Amino acid sequence: MAGSLVRAPEDWLLEERRKVGPFVTRERYRLPDGSHRTWSSRRRRKVGRAEEHGERLAHPWWRPRLLGWWIAALFMVGSACFALGPFPPYTDAVASSTVAITYFVGSLFFTSAGYLQYVQTIRAGEATDGSTDPHRWFAWQPHRIDWWAASIQSIGTLLFNRSTFHAMDVSLDARQQERLVWAPDMFGSIAFIVASGLAWLEVCDGWWAWRPNDRGWRVAALNLLGSIAFLVSAFAAFIRPATGEVASLPISNLGTFVGAVCFFLGAALLIPELGDR
Repeated sequence: MAGSLVRAPEDWLLEERRKVGPFVTRERYRLPDGSHRTWSSRRRRKVGRAEEHGERLAHPWWRPRLLGWWIAALFMVGSACFALGPFPPYTDAVASSTVAITYFVGSLFFTSAGYLQYVQTIRAGEATDGSTDPHRWFAWQPHRIDWWAASIQSIGTLLFNRSTFHAMDVSLDARQQERLVWAPDMFGSIAFIVASGLAWLEVCDGWWAWRPNDRGWRVAALNLLGSIAFLVSAFAAFIRPATGEVASLPISNLGTFVGAVCFFLGAALLIPELGDR
């Protein structure tokens, strides 16, 4: 069925379908034996993979054979770098060039994790047996809300790469800093909040839901809060052309730190989510 989350057998009866705009986020089927199966956009790609490798009970936090584990680990390292960058004891102990390098390294981890998350999204199988396509590295799937979220987030990470790379150049004047550092940071933050907003809509099946017992919901909530904090940081980091000074460095640093902590916690929750059913 066009637009469905899964290619269900003909004798499965679709009883419920939830959508956000044109995107299907959840479906519930009744099987011929009277039982029910529910499929959601997020859980289809995120959970139920660990048992295939016999790792659920033996190594709950060490699952390097799972793509989701690498996504979580890379996001955690990148987030740690962005949390360390504005942390006062660190900035007081090292040179400003070292702080700039820390941000740039963190952005590379973000980009790596973002691309793997995109790969995880496009590899998510549409068959009811949960099979995936392990050889798919790129796909055009605009009918999926998670495809848009992963694609836009990856664009945001690339913009952070550009911003943090140029931030290492101390010779830039105010105009150049505004164009090469602040502007891509702002647009990257906007991309992050759009991607996080789509992920939030996906887990809520709409604009709002209160599901604190759902690990995926907590991940989406933390990432949305982190994106809001990053956007506040970007606004506060505006470089005044006349003076070359940042509008509010303390608020910018605080926003970056809070956002990074939220991203770190959200990434950490991705690992136990791999074993959810």
